[in-house]
Amino acid sequence: MDQILSADSPAALDEAAERPIHLLTFSTLYPHDGRPNHGIFVETRLRHLVETGEATSVVLAPVPWFPSSSARFGDWARNAQAKRHESRHGLSVFHPRYALPPKIGMSIAPASLLAAALLEVRRISASGTKVDLIDGHYLYPDGVVAVALGRLIDRPVVLTARGSDITQLPDYAGPRRMVQWAMRHASALISVSRGLQSAMVKLGAPESKVTVLRNGVDLDLFRPGDRHAVREKFAVKGTLLLSVGHLIERKRHDLALRAVAEIPGCTLAIVGEGPEKDSLERLALSLGIADRVRLCGPQPHAALPGFYSAADLLILASSREGWANVLLEAMACGTPVVASNIPGNAEVVADSAAGEVVEQNTPTHFAQSIQRVLGSKRSRAETRAYAENFSWDATSQGQLRVFRQVLRAAT
Repeated sequence: MDQILSADSPAALDEAAERPIHLLTFSTLYPHDGRPNHGIFVETRLRHLVETGEATSVVLAPVPWFPSSSARFGDWARNAQAKRHESRHGLSVFHPRYALPPKIGMSIAPASLLAAALLEVRRISASGTKVDLIDGHYLYPDGVVAVALGRLIDRPVVLTARGSDITQLPDYAGPRRMVQWAMRHASALISVSRGLQSAMVKLGAPESKVTVLRNGVDLDLFRPGDRHAVREKFAVKGTLLLSVGHLIERKRHDLALRAVAEIPGCTLAIVGEGPEKDSLERLALSLGIADRVRLCGPQPHAALPGFYSAADLLILASSREGWANVLLEAMACGTPVVASNIPGNAEVVADSAAGEVVEQNTPTHFAQSIQRVLGSKRSRAETRAYAENFSWDATSQGQLRVFRQVLRAAT
C-alpha cells in the first residue's frame, strides 16, 4: 500500500500538476443496479470531468450492509443489490459494505464508513491503482471520512458540499462539529451554489477556501422531444404540470398539490417514490383533485426527458436544495419552471425565459406564478436556449483548476 498511496516526492507531485490527475472519488451518493438514480448528479459531474482527458478516477461508493435483496425491505434491499465491483460508463466503481443500523446509524456512520473505505483502498492499491487526490462528495458522513482517509494515506482532499449536508445535518451537534472539522482540514472546498457557499462560511469555512462550481446539464440527453407519449400513457389532456423528486417532506409535493387545486383544468404529474405517497394521495382526494393528479412512480433517469418534454411547466416546491438539477433538466427540454423561494434557486432561474421563483412559498403564490408563466409569450425554444448556457464544460475546467492548485500546494 505504501508504494501506491504514501506521499510521493516533490518532483512527482509537480509532475502531477501537468499530467492527468488520478482521483479517488469517494461518496455514498452514487448509482448502482439497485438504485440507478441515487446520486446520479455525482456520477454525471465525474463523467464529464473524465471526458476532458485531464483526469482519471476510481470510484469508492460504499453502501449500507443488508442481508436480503427482497423488495419488501425497500431501500435497504436495493442497496443489497449493488455489485461489489462494477464498471459504469467506463469508470471502475467499488461498493464495499458498511454498518448503518437503524436509529443509531447517524452517530456511528463515520467510524463504520472509514473502516470499510480503508479496507477497500488497501485492496485497490494492491492492484497498482495510483491516487493523487481524494475527490469527496457530501460533507457528512462522506466528507468527514474522506478527510480522515486522506490523512491516513497522505493525500490531499477536495470536498464538494451538495445541500442538506450543510443546510440540515449541522442542526445536530455531533454532525455539526464533524462537518466543521472536515471543512478545516480539507485542502479545498467546492459549493454548487453561492447560497450554499454562504451557509458554509456561516459554519466556519473560510470564504477564500470555497469555490462555487454550479452543476451543469447534459444537453444531449435533456433536449426537446416527443410531447405526446407520456400524455397518452397517463391519459392527460390539456395543461400538464410536473413535479419531480423523492416523495419526502423536504420536496413539498403537497404544496404543488395545493397550488394545482387553485388552477382549474390542469393536471399534475408527480414523478418519484417515497414514504409520502399515501399522504399525497389522501391530500389530492381531500382537495377534490384526485382525477387531475397522476402519481407516476420512480422513473429511470433516461426516461425523464419524455416527462419534461410532455409538461407545460415544472413545479419545484422544495424547502431546501443545494443546486436543483431538475430545474435545468426541464429547461433543457424546453419546459419553463416555477421554483420555491429558497437559496440557490434564483441562481438557476435568472431570466424570464427560464420561468419564475415565487415571491412567497404559499399555494396561492405558486398558483399565481404558474399562471403567469403559462400565459407568457416565451417560446420553448427560448427556454432551451437559456439552458444551453449551463453546459458542463465550465464546471469541469473549474474542478481541474482547483485540483491542480491543491496538488501544487502539496509540493
